[in-house]
Amino acid sequence: MRAFLVVMDSVGIGGAPDAEQYFNGALPDTGANTLGHIAQACAAGRAEIGRSGALNVPVLASLGLWNALEMASGIKFDGPDPIGRYGAATAVSRGKDTPSGHWELAGLPVPWDWHYFPNEPQSFSDEMLRLVTQLSGTKGTLANCHASGTDVIQQFGDEHIRSGQPICYTSVDSVFQIAAHEDHFGLQRLLDLCESLAPYLHKMHVGRVIARPFLGANGDFHRTTNRKDYAIAPPSPVLTNWINNAGQNVDAIGKIGDIFSMSGIDHVVKGSDADLIEHLFASVRTATEGSLTFANFVEFDSLYGHRRDVSGYARALEWFDDQLGKLMAEMQAGDLLILTADHGNDPTWVGTDHTRECVPVLIAGAGAGPLPPMKFSDVAATVAAHLGVRSQGPGRAFLP
Repeated sequence: MRAFLVVMDSVGIGGAPDAEQYFNGALPDTGANTLGHIAQACAAGRAEIGRSGALNVPVLASLGLWNALEMASGIKFDGPDPIGRYGAATAVSRGKDTPSGHWELAGLPVPWDWHYFPNEPQSFSDEMLRLVTQLSGTKGTLANCHASGTDVIQQFGDEHIRSGQPICYTSVDSVFQIAAHEDHFGLQRLLDLCESLAPYLHKMHVGRVIARPFLGANGDFHRTTNRKDYAIAPPSPVLTNWINNAGQNVDAIGKIGDIFSMSGIDHVVKGSDADLIEHLFASVRTATEGSLTFANFVEFDSLYGHRRDVSGYARALEWFDDQLGKLMAEMQAGDLLILTADHGNDPTWVGTDHTRECVPVLIAGAGAGPLPPMKFSDVAATVAAHLGVRSQGPGRAFLP
């Protein structure tokens, strides 16, 4: 018995009952539907860049993706009779961000309200920026605002290289982000700065301090894959701890290690999504009995959701589906594969923020048919039950 828990970052399926309480700008997230709206755009010929026609995800469809979408939001697409278990999960944590979604999927609803920085011309206090300059050894900082990470380095990259000052910005998530040039500022220097700053931000219940390294010159800057998140450690044991404390192995793929501050994790690998799928293949071939492989594929969210790129998001889903079919062919008898998401990020929606949505839960290795209504934390309980480990969270296992 092995378990593979794979988070398709931001692949929401609409229908969150409290979406009216969450906003992109002045518009509530009511009606947002990442998967549904992408599929509708594809069917209507509005997602033709680098691909064409209806959204082609036969493997996900065979596991019940379209059925889960209809469960959550009523949007219907024709598909095959599912060979997997399928359902829709809702979150209870107050947040539509990475830590909230992942902690709850791992069995721990967030026990506090996150601190968010105001969307004003000066987002950070003078005291906070003095601390950054003190820790970085610079004479000041740049930006101090809500911004897109790709836009802010184009706007301030040249000045950053001239002055040596770090670029500090945030978003509607509970994050403090620092961008710096790997060559001119130094990658290790940036990581050390963020690591030193993180404890101060965590005391404020800011969820993550994120190092955002970039390269390039003269307005042609690009972020690298050396991003590192310094997240608040979960305040009580989560799925990774339950399994690890039972003497069983936990491997992390992607940003899982950062999200959980390596708590209960034996080994982590990072890279682009193309790199990560190869790591996931390797894990399917070599993971030990009783182990959990916990993976996050972030580029749905980071490259296409936030940038409101419908065609790109559709291409990414189709690429992932193709890889998934090959992956499932290598799985062993007794393996459990759960595919889910942590929130939505509807590329057809206004703004650039995540959207409050239900998420799909698709399972291979546990028969076929619908799952009952569930919470995110039920995913953790189900994985624990499959691996013979006691669940210590509020979720319930939904498989026999």
